[in-house]
Amino acid sequence: MNAFIQNEHMTMNPWKRPYLFPLFFLAAALALGAAVMFLWNSIIPELTGWAVLSYPKAIGLLLLCRILFGGYRGRHGQAGGPPWKHRSDWRDKWSTMTDEQRAEMRKRWQDRCGPSREQ
Repeated sequence: MNAFIQNEHMTMNPWKRPYLFPLFFLAAALALGAAVMFLWNSIIPELTGWAVLSYPKAIGLLLLCRILFGGYRGRHGQAGGPPWKHRSDWRDKWSTMTDEQRAEMRKRWQDRCGPSREQ
């Protein structure tokens, strides 16, 4: 019986252990901070003459880049669900429009974004 329990424990998926997620997140943040610090200190000061980056500042820079460029999106890139769902919504809407409604929509798009490449 003891051997059965030991074998079952060894084949268990490690991601089913919830206490590993915070440890993995912490290890990834520390490694990424070290990578940012190493890359910055090996490239930027020599090219621009800017100051060398300390480890806490590298973590801050990583966080700032995440805020500025990564955003806080939902699970699939948008808070409303997967990105392909929105495309299918537009296809459904477009397929139910009359020709006059489509022409009006094209005109509004051209006024807003310029002429399309198809014309």
